[in-house]
Parts: sequence; structure tokens; C-alpha cells
Amino acid sequence: MSVQEVQLRSTLAGYTAEGKLHSLSVWFILALRLMMGLAFFQSGFDKVLSGSFGAAGYLQNAPPANGSPVAGLFVSMGQTPWFVDFVNVAVPWGEVLIGLGLLFGVLTRLAAFFGAFLMLLFYLGNWSVSHGYINGDFAYMLVFLSVAAFGAGRILGLGQYIEQYDLGGETLVERYPWARYLLG
Repeated sequence: MSVQEVQLRSTLAGYTAEGKLHSLSVWFILALRLMMGLAFFQSGFDKVLSGSFGAAGYLQNAPPANGSPVAGLFVSMGQTPWFVDFVNVAVPWGEVLIGLGLLFGVLTRLAAFFGAFLMLLFYLGNWSVSHGYINGDFAYMLVFLSVAAFGAGRILGLGQYIEQYDLGGETLVERYPWARYLLG
């Protein structure tokens, strides 16, 4: 086994962060992608199979009961029939698609973005700061963002092959550089 270190450097808003990434880190990045993929696929698949997922009660009751700072927004969403109908389909199928994207490493950054977005909504809806502002929903959101940032779909995923697909002498990402932000 070859052990190498990769130098990382990033500057954001005038601040530079530097560090070294150990070559074994690739396995942990892959593990994060697969763990979140399996968790979301199972959660969504269970909801789809049961056919009884309904968001209205949660939207109208849980955020106010939890003291969420955006409880009014959730209640309003829960009282809007077309929005509840949308959420009743979007959450279960979104979880399935996010899970599949991560498991197979396809459109990984897009899947991770939507996973992080869902976790942000769950964080706000399940609001509980009695033990601090960091809870499982917040931690999962950061895991999704890490999966996206590291381009985890390129690690034993189909994304690495899709990015290199030949389009008349150019790879897909050479011809369409914006695709890197969805694939990875």
C-alpha cells in the first residue's frame, strides 16, 4: 500500500487554510458517501413502500412544539394543500434518488447538495438546542457538504467514468466544465 500525503490549500474571504490529506482519507470519504447513500435510500424506500408518508402533521406541529425559529414558515407550508402534496412525493422519492446517486457515485454533488438542503430543513424543523446547536441533523448536513466538496463520486463511483466520456475528442467535463459541479 502506498502512503502519500496531498497538500491542500484554499483561500476564502482573505483567509487561507492549509493542510495535508493522508492517502487513506480516500477510503473514509468513500465510506461517508456510501453511509449517507444507504441511509437515505433505506429511509426513502421505506416511505415509498409504505405509501403512507404524510408531511402535513409534521409541518404544522413539530416545528412549533420544538420552538423552531421558523415555525411559522413550516406551519404555513403545512397548511398549503398543493405544497403538502408536493412534499409528500418529493421527500420519499428525493431520499431514494439522493441515496442512489450517492451509492452509485452518479451526480454525487447534486445529490449531496439536495441531501444537505433536506438536512437543513430537518434541522430547522426538529429544532432542539437544549444540548447545543449541533445535533445529528446538522452533522449529517456537514457530511453531505463534505461528500460534495471532496467530489466523492469520483472514488469508485460511476461519476469518474461519466466525466471522462468522450465527446468527439473531448471529455464531457472538458466540453461542459459546469458539469463538474453536478457530477463529482
